[in-house]
Amino acid sequence: MTRKKVKLAYINNDASRKATYKKRKKGLIKKVSELSTLCGVDACAIIYSPYNTQPEVYPSPGGVHRIVKKFKKMPEIEQSKKMMNQEVFLKQKIGKVSEQMKRLKKENRDRELNRLLYGNLSGKMNLQGLTVKDLNDLTSLIDQNLKDINKRMEEIAKKTKIARMTAATAAKVPPFINGEVNAASATTMAYDNDRGRGIRRDLNAQN
Repeated sequence: MTRKKVKLAYINNDASRKATYKKRKKGLIKKVSELSTLCGVDACAIIYSPYNTQPEVYPSPGGVHRIVKKFKKMPEIEQSKKMMNQEVFLKQKIGKVSEQMKRLKKENRDRELNRLLYGNLSGKMNLQGLTVKDLNDLTSLIDQNLKDINKRMEEIAKKTKIARMTAATAAKVPPFINGEVNAASATTMAYDNDRGRGIRRDLNAQN
């Protein structure tokens, strides 16, 4: 059974919010502990909440102080590398959602244009009433389809040419049966060899 996706929104109910805080805090500290133990890295957590006067820390105040001090000794470029705060996180999320929206809008637009195109070709629809933008987009779609068709035709022609060249090359190779030249080819080769030896003998006799 799949877990229900949690809606990331502020919890208005005080009791529910406090219970969620305790649960999430425990899970966060567990993750930090696992990260430090399993991967052998320095990791700490500092949590400020309205339920405690002092911040809650992990692994200990001394451990947090040591890790923070070590971090501050690093060059500023290294400190800011891959650093993320709430603002940066939200900007990244918004950027991803915006890209997703653009992709979905393009897919929907392409479906709409294809419907117009095939409807017009089948005689069920006409181009009357379309805006200039619709006509321009439809023209772009037709051009793209023609490019795809031409590309596919070139690929098929190339494969056909290669197949013909392979067949022509194979036809020029002497036929073999079970790794041996067949009888007809062997007779021709023997005849040619005899002629060659005869020519060489004649030349030797003349010398």
